Amino acid sequence: MGLVTYEMKDNMLTLFLSGHIDSNSAPAVEEEIGKIREENPAEEVTVDCAALEYISSAGLRVILRLKKNAEKTCLTNVSAEVYEIFEMTGFTEMMDIKKAYRVISVEGCEVIGQGANGKVYRIDPDTIVKVYLNPDALPEIHRERELARTAFVLGVPTAIPYDVVKIEGGGYGSVFELLNATSFAKLLIRGEKSVDEVVGMSVDLLKLIHSTVVKPESMPEMRTVALGWADFLKDYLPGDQYEKLHALIEEIPEDNHMMHGDYHIKNVMLQNGEVLLIDMDTLCHGHPIFELASMFNAYVGYNELDHSIAESFLGIKFETAVEFWEKSLRLYLDGADEEKIRAVEEKAKVIGYARIMRRRIRRKGFDTEEGRREIENCKAKLAELLPKVDTLLF
Repeated sequence: MGLVTYEMKDNMLTLFLSGHIDSNSAPAVEEEIGKIREENPAEEVTVDCAALEYISSAGLRVILRLKKNAEKTCLTNVSAEVYEIFEMTGFTEMMDIKKAYRVISVEGCEVIGQGANGKVYRIDPDTIVKVYLNPDALPEIHRERELARTAFVLGVPTAIPYDVVKIEGGGYGSVFELLNATSFAKLLIRGEKSVDEVVGMSVDLLKLIHSTVVKPESMPEMRTVALGWADFLKDYLPGDQYEKLHALIEEIPEDNHMMHGDYHIKNVMLQNGEVLLIDMDTLCHGHPIFELASMFNAYVGYNELDHSIAESFLGIKFETAVEFWEKSLRLYLDGADEEKIRAVEEKAKVIGYARIMRRRIRRKGFDTEEGRREIENCKAKLAELLPKVDTLLF
């Protein structure tokens, strides 16, 4: 009937299904699969569904019996329509079923956002796609989708991806519908909003995020992550500085308030007057000092030795980035005097410079002049700050 073909390679049998498998065709399909398996015994069976247009309950029973007879059975290249059938009937919980992903190109597309794990491109007036740096990012994508849903349900305005795509040239991306959305960075670059206006919107959203309580198991705890940064630096800092750094972070109590984790002007957008978060894979919970440290790094720390990085990463001059950081901190600590503002900044810098130093060392910073300069700068800053900071709490 032409509904089943096969390929045998390296003791792995691949069955190719096509067309419609319903009550009329299912018996013949099952008979054909039985003959193929009898002639080609294999421990693993992959069912390629790229050409499968429809499957009924009779066809599902064929798949179920195949799974019972060959435990290591998986389905690949399943279209969205057919995948929905498997999902509704519970098959996706019983066996490994992989969707077929449409392929898109981002060549020549505008970069409108950037985070630690990927870049966000506008692919048409209504649509953006986040392209992940990790070429095997499917687990990350599904995790980020769950984090975005969690934030949305809790009242944090965020764009939720509606599709997963393959990127031409390799890798995967998440697709979002963001009609008329403009990043905070673009608002500043175009002069559509002043620094003060964007700072105001940014801090309002940040306070909403930080006021949101989450279930601890729903996302990572930042304190644990930061302790890992400190432990990494044990062999690179003088003993007393490492002990102080570790103790300061360890003293921070558990905190179930949400944090974005990579909050800056390229990860926040304005859509028809509403502020929206994007790039949710860094969502976590913890004390706000960790968020402030991340913001310090984005606006100042990473750009401190090479001011051109601010323009290439954020799209604004270094002086504007510094202004944005200082005004954001002051507004976030609304009503605090200058002494407290500077004290909180020093706390943020302790975590910020520790994070930059670890990042640079892990990226083989000792092998380049630029890397060594950055490592030494962080080391000098920590040597200056640690004796003055007795707690990271505020």
